[in-house]
Amino acid sequence: MVKSVMVAYTLWAVGGPLGLHHLYLGRDSHALLWMLTLGGFGFGWVREVIRIPAYVGEANQNAEKERNRPPIMVPPPVGLVRFVGQVCVGIYFGTVALIGLSSLSFFYLIVLPLCVGAGVHLVSSVGQQTSDLQKTLTACLITSPIFYGSTLSPLPISLAASVTAAQHCRFKTSRTPESTQELGPRLYRLGLAWLAFSAPLGYCIFHNTTATLYYLSDCVTALLDIFWFLPWLRNVFEYILLMPYRILCALTGGGYYEEAWRKILEILLKEYTVREKEALQVLSLEAKASLEEITRSYRELAKMWHPDHNPSKDAEAMFVRIHEAYQVLLQRHRPNRFK
Repeated sequence: MVKSVMVAYTLWAVGGPLGLHHLYLGRDSHALLWMLTLGGFGFGWVREVIRIPAYVGEANQNAEKERNRPPIMVPPPVGLVRFVGQVCVGIYFGTVALIGLSSLSFFYLIVLPLCVGAGVHLVSSVGQQTSDLQKTLTACLITSPIFYGSTLSPLPISLAASVTAAQHCRFKTSRTPESTQELGPRLYRLGLAWLAFSAPLGYCIFHNTTATLYYLSDCVTALLDIFWFLPWLRNVFEYILLMPYRILCALTGGGYYEEAWRKILEILLKEYTVREKEALQVLSLEAKASLEEITRSYRELAKMWHPDHNPSKDAEAMFVRIHEAYQVLLQRHRPNRFK
């Protein structure tokens, strides 16, 4: 069936970030990528306003001519957009793995590199091109031990995988176009892939909400602090990163600056983390202790266990524990926590 540019643009406008137009055009890899990244983090979706006619042209190629086409031995050129997309999605998949799967055994040796490699290969398989999955995963597995235990390890792993994928990119072999296959099996495969991606993350969010929100907030803060010397660029990134929250507010009728949404965050973060519970025990405090009570207890214990006033051998170690516990509880009670 001939694909329409008008229909493709309509689906792009209505459900573009979810890949509906790619599903219509038979670009299932592209549709899955858009489902998992919400339209390439928004940038890819906007860029496609000028790319859709080319996508429709590819989808309307004669299937018989496509099957009889001789294999193309010349590798396709390496595109900058595709390469950057591979790096970004690889980091994205690695970050999701850090959030949802970091408790697994051999995480940094096996799980993390496989997740990053899957993200890089997904981007490299968009459209008419693909790459060597085995070599891409091998590059990830070799690079991962070098940065073992580092929260920044998805970046170098993704770079290594993207370079490998670019070196071994090729055109896809001729086969029956996906657009001519039945829709049911295609949706089934896409659903399984989406479930495999989202299930670990969803489990982590619902069963470890506090720790997850802390991790996400710390990551966002660290990323924004990189651009301290360019306030306008920092504001742009902050607006983009908070876009899902703004959309949630719009859909539920809440305002971004309304006090009700801050209360929701307070409810989500009401329970203490394991680290905070340990800090409360160190300072001999109850769960309902106020900031004033925390400060008072810290000063009393710090004075008692200060190495200059306490000759005990454990004084210095205890003094350090008291100070660390105080910093942990201060982080919980900081004034701008819910802004």
